Parts: sequence; structure tokens; C-alpha cells
Amino acid sequence: MTFSPHGKHLIAGNWVSAEATFASSPAHGPSHNYAIGRIQDVEAAVQAAEQAFWDFGYSSRETRAKFLNAIADEIEARGDSITEIGTQETGLPEARLQGERGRTTGQLRMFANHIEEGEYLDCRHDEALPERQPLPRPDLKMVQRPIGPVAVFGASNFPLAFSTAGGDTAAALAAGCPVVVKGHSAHPGTGEIIAEAIHAAIVKCGMNPGVFSLIQGGDRKVGSALVQHPLIKAVGFTGSLAGGRALFDLCAARPEPIPFFGELGSVNPMFILEGALTKRGTEIGEGWAGSLCMGAGQFCTNPGIAIVRAGGAAEAFATAAQKALGEMSAQTMLTDGIAAAYRDGQKRIVNTGGVQELLTTTCDLRDATPYLYQTTAKNWLANEALAEEVFGPLGLIVVAEDDAEMRDIALGLQGQLTCTLHMDDSDMEAAKRLMPVLERKAGRILANGFPTGVEVSDTMVHGGPYPASTNFGATSVGTLSIRRFLRPVCYQNLADQLVPEQSV
Repeated sequence: MTFSPHGKHLIAGNWVSAEATFASSPAHGPSHNYAIGRIQDVEAAVQAAEQAFWDFGYSSRETRAKFLNAIADEIEARGDSITEIGTQETGLPEARLQGERGRTTGQLRMFANHIEEGEYLDCRHDEALPERQPLPRPDLKMVQRPIGPVAVFGASNFPLAFSTAGGDTAAALAAGCPVVVKGHSAHPGTGEIIAEAIHAAIVKCGMNPGVFSLIQGGDRKVGSALVQHPLIKAVGFTGSLAGGRALFDLCAARPEPIPFFGELGSVNPMFILEGALTKRGTEIGEGWAGSLCMGAGQFCTNPGIAIVRAGGAAEAFATAAQKALGEMSAQTMLTDGIAAAYRDGQKRIVNTGGVQELLTTTCDLRDATPYLYQTTAKNWLANEALAEEVFGPLGLIVVAEDDAEMRDIALGLQGQLTCTLHMDDSDMEAAKRLMPVLERKAGRILANGFPTGVEVSDTMVHGGPYPASTNFGATSVGTLSIRRFLRPVCYQNLADQLVPEQSV
């Protein structure tokens, strides 16, 4: 059955229209009109979220787990319709949308299991020591508690897993925090049908409807109003460095500053060490090309830079990557704006100087084709523009003269989501010299693989020092991400009945 969007906001259980609308720009299929968010919509949604918190924030873990599983069930029930509208709006292939839907429901169920186990509460108890000298110790209990209403911004590149019911929303709801989502205008129909699924789960579970609202995009003032609302206690964001930094600054400038958990930008450098380059350079070059072009290069962990040692093995690596990239066909990008930014990024690389073109192509409108360039370590270190992210299938090979230059490149990096080591046993000493630097630069370090593809698990860290993210101590993927929406509270000499979720 074909999904036909109605174009309204979902605010505390009510579908709300507006006179002003914007038209979607699908990669293919029909365009639809959607209500543009207004300041009054923000006010209504946030006030409802605050009222819902007094119930939801004190609900049992079992209640919230049931709710998360119900959302997953409702999303799965709409699977075909979600795939249809999602592929139309984004141009992503059906298999990608189906896989991302599975990741989305998997995240919801993972958090349901996580909160039922209860370890996330980090309950601690120091029993009273009334006879201790020189002073007695009181009875002390500590429990992690939800912070209140959370704002979540939908991401352009993940219409499901990082958007309406994505990781930020799942973590916040699991913690006991109502959520107000600012939908992304690149895929408003996908956002709407997911909101319908969440609303159905709210009704099924008898939840307060204020626990979730969706305000569609179309006006940047709405996003500003949302992060500045005094009842919002934290913000989850995945997007551009410029847009994220602007919202981060607004959060910091509030009378009551709040945490802004933004995942912004990363070039995800790969260091290909000498032994691996000599033995497997061609294989690594081919694999890199596939990773660069996955999803038209529109992954936040896209490995945009490869650092190699000068020599014949480096030339073989570059030739293999060039050949593999040259065989890649054009791919549709998520939006016209992203495609334009990709072309601008390519021009920035070329115009920097000291850059050799290994593969140049022609991008047409919303279609993206790969580019490959090469430069020296000295030129890369002297030009900050070469270290800026290009969101798309563009690769830059940086050739170092020796291990010392390779380490200088690592030292010169800004914060990254990932850093990769391609290495053999003979490279162990060189890897040991790089590791202390890479640990300070990235949230995830991997060996002999490609960073595109983020496992959703207890151990995953999807974050890093700025500008990879705005909070180096947090992750936006995995069960640890729930900690963003909790704060520790200590209870001194309080009866057990007054300590929520306490363990004694």
C-alpha cells in the first residue's frame, strides 16, 4: 500500500498543519508539501515534553523497554512504505534503506535490553559508618537520572538510523527523556511515517503523548528556538560543521548553558605502513576505492585521506585506487545542496596548489562521480584546506618521505571519528610510535579495515575530539550513548523508598 504523506507536524499526539509549507525535492517520484515549523509549534511541543517528563522520567525500566520494542514493531510493520518514500526522497537504493531500517529497529531493541539489565544506572552505595573516627560517614547512594526534554536534529545522510527514531531518540527515550525532533527537510516524508510509527506505539503502550513530537523543517529559526528553549536540557545533532557549530554556540550562550552533542566532520585518515603497503598495496587501494564510494561517499566515517610512504609500493597503491575509482559509476547524492557542496569541495582541493590530479571526472547536478588527488606531506601540512572534509567520493593520497613525516601528519590532525592503521607484523614498531598520537586524535582506531560501517554495540565509540564532535567524552552510537541524557544524583541518608531505581 502506497504511503501518501499528509505533511503535518506531530505535536504531543496531534497532527498539526500550517499555512506556510515547503515542497520536498525527491531524487525521483512525486514531490509533496510539508508544514513549515513555527515558534509556536516549538513552544507547544516542548511544554508537552516537560509535562510528560513527570511521568516518563519516573517510569519503570520495563515500561520504557516495552515502549521501545513497540516502536520497533510499528516501524517494521510499515517497512515497505518506509523503503518506498525513503528511496524516493534520498535516492538511496532499496537495499540500503532496508539495512538501515534494520539498524534502526535493532538500536531500539538494544536499548530496551540495555535498560532492563540496569547496569547503565551505575548504582553505587557507601553504607553509613556511624562509628568512624574522627567523623562518621553518612549513608550515600548514587544513581544516574534522566535530565529532562531533549531536542534531536534529523541527519541528512541517515534518514532512519540517525533521524526521527534514530540513535539519539532511542537513547533519550531509554533514559526517560521525552524527545522533540526537528525533522530534516531532505526526507520529510520518511520522518513523517516514522513519527506515525512512534505515535502508534505511544497509543498502544498508553504513554503520555508529550513524550515525542516531530516538527518538520523549512525554517532555521525553528532549530534556533528549539535549542534555546529553557526547558530543553540537551541536544543531539549529526550534520555539518558550520550548522552544528552555530547551534553549539547558541546552547553555550543560553542563560542556562546545556550540552550540545554534535557529530560534525571528519576526514578519517588511513595510515598505510610500509610492510602492509609493500605486501598488499594493490589490495588496499582497491578496498579504499570501494569504501570511498560507499553511499556516494556520504558517510561520516568516509576515509578521505590515505597516508603512505614514498616509493614504488606507494605508486602501485595509487594506481590500484585510480583504476578502481575509474570504474565506479555515478551515484545520486542525498540533496542538491550536498551535491553542490561536493563540487565546491573538489574545487577547493584543486585550487589549493601542490596537488596532482590522478582521476578527474565530471559531476552532473545531483549525481556524484569520484575524484582522486595526491600531494606531499609538506604541502598537506602547509595547507589547512587540504585537511577539511569533502563530503563525497573524493580521495587524497598524502605521500610522506619517512616515518617522521608520517608522525608529523598525525600530530597535525584535527579531531577525528576514526583513524586507521593498515599494517603487518613488520610494522608493529612504527604502529607503536603512532598509537599515542592517534589515541589523542580519534574516538575509534582500527587496523586493516575500512571505517565505513559502524557497529552498534556496547563498546562502540562514534565521536572524538573537536571537530569530529563537540563532546569528546560522548558517543552517538552504542549503549554508552545513553549517558549523554543522564546525570548522577547522590542521595544522602534517604530512605530506600525515596531513592529511584536504587540498589542496596
